[in-house]
Amino acid sequence: MKYVGLQQQISSNNRKSILLLMAFPFLVFAMVFALVFFFNFDDEGAPELEDTFYAFLQYVPFAIIGVGIWFLIAYFAHNKMINSAARSQTLERKENMRVYNLTENLCMSVGMKMPKLRIIESPALNAFASGLNEKNYTVTLTRGIIEKLEDEELEGVIAHELMHIRNKDVRLLVVSIIFVGIFSFVVQVAFRSVLYGGMSSRRRGKDDGKGMIIVLVVALVAYLLSILFKFALSRKREYLADSGAAQMTKRPDALASALEKISGNHHVDKVKSEDVQQMFIENSPKDTSANFLGGLGGLFSTHPPIEKRIEVLRQF
Repeated sequence: MKYVGLQQQISSNNRKSILLLMAFPFLVFAMVFALVFFFNFDDEGAPELEDTFYAFLQYVPFAIIGVGIWFLIAYFAHNKMINSAARSQTLERKENMRVYNLTENLCMSVGMKMPKLRIIESPALNAFASGLNEKNYTVTLTRGIIEKLEDEELEGVIAHELMHIRNKDVRLLVVSIIFVGIFSFVVQVAFRSVLYGGMSSRRRGKDDGKGMIIVLVVALVAYLLSILFKFALSRKREYLADSGAAQMTKRPDALASALEKISGNHHVDKVKSEDVQQMFIENSPKDTSANFLGGLGGLFSTHPPIEKRIEVLRQF
């Protein structure tokens, strides 16, 4: 893969990221419109589009309020949920001056506020950044990556995570996870209603059962599309973070060397959440359900192939 300039990458990735982010609210409204359309089918066939659009506009405020409430809950609780899912702890300064010195020096070199540092007690080699604002920006490292990487390699990894923070990638990822969570919730509710409501719907008539099947199918399509958008957004940001880290440290070979050591040794067994796994510096399809998709796994991969990332860094 040919390397292109960092500023060109930033502009290109930002344009693509904006389009991908716009796709999430579009999916919400498309799902609502599809539900209104299918629920208005009758014996005479499909409803008039004008009538469907009018009914759709009546439901839009409820959709916006529902999404807004979901976002507020996620905004105030996301950090605790991430730390709990990652089973991370505060990285104590006294016992880890090496990590603090590397991070502080990098932050001073670019004029950014020092993020919090946390650790996952795992021999695996991995790291991720989280947080929505300066008060809760956090870089989390595994014990394995701290102990097994040389200073220059660890500096490259930390710089990669700092670039995710500087480029607002963490915020974009959290927003995408929130939207996917909305569709996932609707799918789960609809599926349970179809599964456990079959007997009662028989007593009331078939219309209720058909209605929930419509909700399930529409929500499932929206959910699958939202996952594709989320993964595409994630892949776009990894190359940019690698390039920014190389520019920040002036040592692209050090980060390439770190990625070589991370490759094949990155899976953190104790972290089961796929949303957290997606945030790691490396997360191959083997770590998630994408492994079951064979050749289509690339579409459901959160990261580009690590070999390609190393190749790009070697071209600096």
